[in-house]
Amino acid sequence: MYIQQLYTGCLSEAAYYIESNGEAAIVDPLRDIDAYLQLAAERNTRIKYIFETHFHADFVSGHIDLAKATGATIIYGPQTETKLPVHIAADGEQFAIGDISITVLHTPGHTLESSCYLLKDATGKEHCVFTGDTLFVGDVGRPDLAQKGADLTMEELAGMLYDSLQKHILTRPDDVIVYPAHGAGSACGKSLGPETFSTIGEQKANNYALQPQSKAEFVRAVTDGLSAPPQYFPINARINKEGYEDLDSVLAKGMKALSVREVREALDRDVLVLDTRHATEFSQGFVPGSVFIGLEGRFAEWAGSLLPYTGEMLLVTEPGKERETLMRLARVGFQNMIGYLEGGFESWKTSGEAIDLIVDVEPDELAMDLPFDENIVVLDVRKPSEFAEGHVKDAINIPLNDMTDPLNLARLEEEQNLYVHCLGGYRSLIAASLLKRQGIHNLRNVLGGWNAIKKEEKIPTEKEKSVLN
Repeated sequence: MYIQQLYTGCLSEAAYYIESNGEAAIVDPLRDIDAYLQLAAERNTRIKYIFETHFHADFVSGHIDLAKATGATIIYGPQTETKLPVHIAADGEQFAIGDISITVLHTPGHTLESSCYLLKDATGKEHCVFTGDTLFVGDVGRPDLAQKGADLTMEELAGMLYDSLQKHILTRPDDVIVYPAHGAGSACGKSLGPETFSTIGEQKANNYALQPQSKAEFVRAVTDGLSAPPQYFPINARINKEGYEDLDSVLAKGMKALSVREVREALDRDVLVLDTRHATEFSQGFVPGSVFIGLEGRFAEWAGSLLPYTGEMLLVTEPGKERETLMRLARVGFQNMIGYLEGGFESWKTSGEAIDLIVDVEPDELAMDLPFDENIVVLDVRKPSEFAEGHVKDAINIPLNDMTDPLNLARLEEEQNLYVHCLGGYRSLIAASLLKRQGIHNLRNVLGGWNAIKKEEKIPTEKEKSVLN
């Protein structure tokens, strides 16, 4: 028996390769399937099954392309509704992989079809459970992602999750390994721990959701403080349920090299330009109207949260990073990339085309300007919880997730001198690019964000007591 976790940090996503006696299975594959095919080829095994724990909302699964490439059967749990060619398993149904077996444990709550997969070794001993988004290290899946038409409240789904955990998780032996679908940073839960695997015993001891409590207490615990899910979640869930264009076709379209003239013509028809270079490079010069989302951060999640899924998109990347950018966009369901600027931004600049830039300032410059400029407005784009813990006095809080809402942008006035910041600098530059795309140019990006600002003694700060209390 061989098990390998394949973890993708930018999505905090874990897929799994399971093998026994020449047969293999994949749990929750990403859309780019080459790693699974290569692993199976290297180990001389045949991929027999693809187990999906649910219709993922935070990424597009590779189940369709992997099934086409291998002939493997796609397995979903009970209450799955899809027209895709899948096997909808019954609760308790078993599947043999070489000398080991996988048992389906239907665990509705995160979604209706959510299921865990219990692996028993060749002796029949329970070895591990692939918990998907039902159980994480330190948390459980959010219960507010009911698909359209389900007509269920998050409290009702949370109640189902309580029953599922009581029936199928808490009854497992303490030494059974827990392999979840996500780790820290994922928006699929509230407070995922830093580890990417655990045991049932450790989770019984340390996971707040598995402590002895009534169903009502559990429902309150898992729903309290739950922030709104990213806007792209229902889009990805629908794509996983209904199907998608094959990845090779998406990459072929996106890998078209576009000349400066072709990019200029695309801009004339309002094609979105996405610039994925490093933050320091972008701020020093970019194609006017570009949106910045750097590959060095949680790129795919921010792209899914902030960019439209309709309309065409072209890329400006560091030369050699075009394919990686396309792949990471495709992971969250983008299929409308029409190409990239050949030669990168340097070709645009040397052609004599107009460029834009963003002024970066250190916190000490903000400290010097604050007492003397009554038009200064500090725009903090962190989450409300971060803002509440401490912020510049009288700052405006518009979280980056909400920057595309016209009502929020209406809070900003033309005569204001905006100083934009986040925690460290990544989100604020994204926000600055969005503001410039909307015609708001009188802004500066505060380098180092709140981490640097709070060290500057001359900048007055405060906490949002009404939120903290």
